[in-house]
Amino acid sequence: MNTIPPPENKLWVIPLGGLGEIGLNMMVMRYGNDIIVIDSGLMFPDDEMLGVDLVVPDITYLKENQQHIRALILTHGHEDHVGALPYILNEIDVPIYGTRLTLGLIEGKLREHELLDKARLNTVSPRQIIELGNFKVEFIRVCHSIIDGVGLGITTPAGTIIHGGDFKLDHTPVDGKLTDLYKFAEYGEKGVLALFSDSTNAERSGYTLSETEISHSFDEIFRKAPGRIIVSSFASNIHRIQQAADTAVKMGRYVCLLGRSIVNNCRVAMELGYLKIPDDSLIDIKQIDNYPQEKLLLITTGSQGEPMSALSRMAMNDHRQVKIQAGDTVIISARVIPGNEKSISRIINHFLRRGAKVIYEEVSEVHVSGHACQEELKLLINLVRPKYFIPIHGEYHHLKHHCQLAQSINIPEENIILAENGDIIEFTLDDSAFVAGKIAAGRVFVDGKGIGDVGEVVLRDRQHLGTDGMLITIIGIDKQTGNIVSGPDIISRGFVYEDESQELLNEAKEVIINMLDELEVELKTEWAVVKTRIRNTLKKFISQRIARKPMILPIIIEI
Repeated sequence: MNTIPPPENKLWVIPLGGLGEIGLNMMVMRYGNDIIVIDSGLMFPDDEMLGVDLVVPDITYLKENQQHIRALILTHGHEDHVGALPYILNEIDVPIYGTRLTLGLIEGKLREHELLDKARLNTVSPRQIIELGNFKVEFIRVCHSIIDGVGLGITTPAGTIIHGGDFKLDHTPVDGKLTDLYKFAEYGEKGVLALFSDSTNAERSGYTLSETEISHSFDEIFRKAPGRIIVSSFASNIHRIQQAADTAVKMGRYVCLLGRSIVNNCRVAMELGYLKIPDDSLIDIKQIDNYPQEKLLLITTGSQGEPMSALSRMAMNDHRQVKIQAGDTVIISARVIPGNEKSISRIINHFLRRGAKVIYEEVSEVHVSGHACQEELKLLINLVRPKYFIPIHGEYHHLKHHCQLAQSINIPEENIILAENGDIIEFTLDDSAFVAGKIAAGRVFVDGKGIGDVGEVVLRDRQHLGTDGMLITIIGIDKQTGNIVSGPDIISRGFVYEDESQELLNEAKEVIINMLDELEVELKTEWAVVKTRIRNTLKKFISQRIARKPMILPIIIEI
């Protein structure tokens, strides 16, 4: 059980996700009987998670201590920070705090899961302070690739904690709202116990380019494009969508939004005043045939090559309203998430075959990161001047490089904590800090409507089936004598093509019959023994004959 409170006068910080991985960001802070939770992110499955739709954090600790949770605080509206919220709210009831756009984006998600009516949503603004038991939390504006992102200044009896959220130091943001360096410096002047800082770009030297740099690229591309322009970006990147729309309007083009997520996010952003597209320039997908091709901008989803996205359907010539033709210009304005390279390369090839021009990050400046590079990370550390430094948000190599970066600007090595998910980082009133233990933490797989019923064993079985196939043997056996009455029949799926491998399958049947003939009489009616012997016998035979290892499923019918 994880219900034991921390020792008196000590602060616990426990990452439940986001350390050693990209996504799944979630962190718990506890002092006495007061708990606050920061973010509730999901992660999209990798190639080894066959059939899995989503991955969410293991919240066993939160369920066992939910009576102590004072709030769940969201730093911004990206899926890797808010996507697990519906699954978490199904398990625990907790007040949620976030900025206007962040809450606006999750309202639709909660409505889909029929949770909006019971969700306790509280809107906050930068520099607002809320008190939550032993915690006093101030929201600090940061620039990111989504609007309304915040870092956190958290005052506790053990000292002040700074959680940077996802940030970069953009000096010319699209909306003019800068990262609040003054507030970070103010905390640094007062004294900061620990800084938890985003490590996504810790390996990249220099500075991250300003989002406004994209405008210059869009200007040049739009001016030269002879026909339709199709821009694909993340649905949450409202600034990127705004820049594409502004450039289109300036050059006399009409704007059409394609894809459910981008339409929903833009609707929320426009209602809240974060996205501005003139009514006479915004058209519906059903109207595009009424306008000249050279007057159209289509903004769509699918920048990661998702198979069912609008962009992928266009590339495959499978979109009902948009057929790609020579003269079209396709701009993929997003970073390639590791693991998606093949999918994106495939759709680029399809667009090129259909005569379109394709522009993406490798060939033009059509994307800038939303995460701080090394010089910005060092600046934040120097502004905050923490006693302890803990890197978050990234795979192990990102975290390790961030530790080295902090050490290079005179954070003592003994004051740098390279933690893992589930580690209990304990801070004491005498300003000491160390990993004091570990609680249950990990990943929960979402497959269809099932949450948590797919585990590592099931995934191994799926991988086994996917790589080596399956053999099903069906045998009718007399339950009194143990003699074979019918069969064995062998059904192959993903192992060999039955019509062309009858000789092999017939030999397998003979092997089973011979094994059963030699089996002791008293064991022939012990079905568990018979199944095990069939499985082992077939496994040995197939391995010797063709060096494969299919999953073998014996079925015995009692007659």
